[in-house]
Amino acid sequence: MNTQDPKRPEHQTIYLQVRDRILFGDFVPGQPVTIHGLAEVIGAGVTPIREAIRRLTSEGALEALENRRVAVPEMTRDRLTQIHLVRRTVEPALAELAARLITPAQIHLLESIDAELDAAIAQGDAHGYLEANHRFHFTLYGLAGAEVLQRIADSLWLQMGPSLRVVCGRSGTDNLVDNHKAATRGLRAGSPEDVRAAIEADLDQGLDFILRSLPDC
Repeated sequence: MNTQDPKRPEHQTIYLQVRDRILFGDFVPGQPVTIHGLAEVIGAGVTPIREAIRRLTSEGALEALENRRVAVPEMTRDRLTQIHLVRRTVEPALAELAARLITPAQIHLLESIDAELDAAIAQGDAHGYLEANHRFHFTLYGLAGAEVLQRIADSLWLQMGPSLRVVCGRSGTDNLVDNHKAATRGLRAGSPEDVRAAIEADLDQGLDFILRSLPDC
């Protein structure tokens, strides 16, 4: 995802760069994150990195540990189930709202993003898959005009990103199923209810995908 924008304040650009590294799985669950380490990798000053870490901790993408350490949270079955419960409420609602407002040109854009996702699956490109998958969902959700719901969805995706990347890394992309075509068919048919159902099915499949990778304990 391109986070470069000459009109965007530096601190916001740095925040988005760190966020995307978490969102698309450059950090694994449990991995420590340090201000100086991130500053070196990104090539940024300590102050905007510290602010990015503070924001991402408040959003649940990072967690503060003892001795002022920060890490990517570990995923547990209980935590995953709670995240899914909220996602299952928020994201289908966003999709249904968007379906009532969407234009043919916007549907075409979603279909082109889905084609990129298909190509990433075919090429075994896990990072490309995660990025296109996120872009599809949030392009759709952004059309709903529901900022409160979208902020919740943003936070939940940040908490899921590292675990999704681990699963893709272990299993590859061969077993990934693209449920977005059912959503775009619903959009073309003018059926918000079908779009909602397609997103619900997509979320349920993602939950099962991650659950099967977690320890039984």
